[in-house]
Amino acid sequence: MKEDFYDILGISKGASAAEIKKAYRKKAIEYHPDKNPGDAKAEELFKKSAEAYEILSDPNKKAKYDQYGHSAFEGGFGGGAGGMNMDDIFSQFGDIFGGGGFGGFGGFGGGGQRRAKGSNLRIRVKLSLEEVAAGVEKKVKVRRKKLAQGVTYKTCTTCNGQGQVTKIANTILGRMQTSASCSSCGGSGQIIDSKPSEADAQGMVIQEDTVSIQIPAGVEDGMQLKVGGKGNDAPGNGIAGDLIVAIETAEHDTLKREGDNLHFDLYISISEAVLGTSKDIDTVSGKARIKLEPGLQSGKILRLRGKGIKNINGYGAGDLLVHVNVWTPKELNKEQRSFFEKMQGDENFDPKPEKSDKSFFEKVKDMFA
Repeated sequence: MKEDFYDILGISKGASAAEIKKAYRKKAIEYHPDKNPGDAKAEELFKKSAEAYEILSDPNKKAKYDQYGHSAFEGGFGGGAGGMNMDDIFSQFGDIFGGGGFGGFGGFGGGGQRRAKGSNLRIRVKLSLEEVAAGVEKKVKVRRKKLAQGVTYKTCTTCNGQGQVTKIANTILGRMQTSASCSSCGGSGQIIDSKPSEADAQGMVIQEDTVSIQIPAGVEDGMQLKVGGKGNDAPGNGIAGDLIVAIETAEHDTLKREGDNLHFDLYISISEAVLGTSKDIDTVSGKARIKLEPGLQSGKILRLRGKGIKNINGYGAGDLLVHVNVWTPKELNKEQRSFFEKMQGDENFDPKPEKSDKSFFEKVKDMFA
């Protein structure tokens, strides 16, 4: 089981954004690879801290994590020690120290250089209720920017390949030195030397890729999932952006979802309610036959345990709730009207099937068949 993100950073669930950032900064300093060269355990803890900060520092991701736990980011979605490498971490969180400490925290052995990250792409994927219940692999075509073949780079002359420019300003407190990412190269330390004619100014071309998306069972409408590295490429051999997948669920013809539970409306006749019967109902895995006992009342709810939707956190599956509705005819023929008038006028008639003559109700069944 994956370690809780709050435990990794040593904070409570109610921690503010400032407290989350402060806790991550402390952990990142403690486990930074420049401070722990060759220490695999420290590197792993450094990655875990970055994973926790990536989720908890983003209000939307934090809300999903608080509701669904790690399951909301499984199947290739979200970042983490398993999905983030050192370049991901330095690119995303290089400004956490404001440009100070361990080579500016801007690169791993890179002298302060930062690898740019490409922009994210967003798509919408529509799922049937059956796909939501079972989980599904979707293959989608995505038009994304990719670095063209034959692009070459040279050292940026503005920052001399450092990726940062330093400025000195005179203030009332004395001479102050500040560092910022180089605007010419975006912090990569490189600019394009040559590129093919079909490439844009950043050396990119538009290509259509087929991306495989593993969608876990139990996702909900409106949930967003992330496929790392399947967004646009970044210039200067940077890190590719991510593909953000917005989930949309289609309505089912007969089943309605409420959390992990499903609801089904079952309509039966008066005779079926009185005598009992067997009925086929819809489930997310096909038809199921249920037995209805004699004397079933309209409004009764039958519960089929475990026939609902799998919980996204792995806490089993919900139930299928069958709502029984007894159909009452609006129009009667002469024989049917006479039958009910006789039944209504019989003071000794007891409508409970276990106390009445079954053959009497068989007539009802035949009459409304």
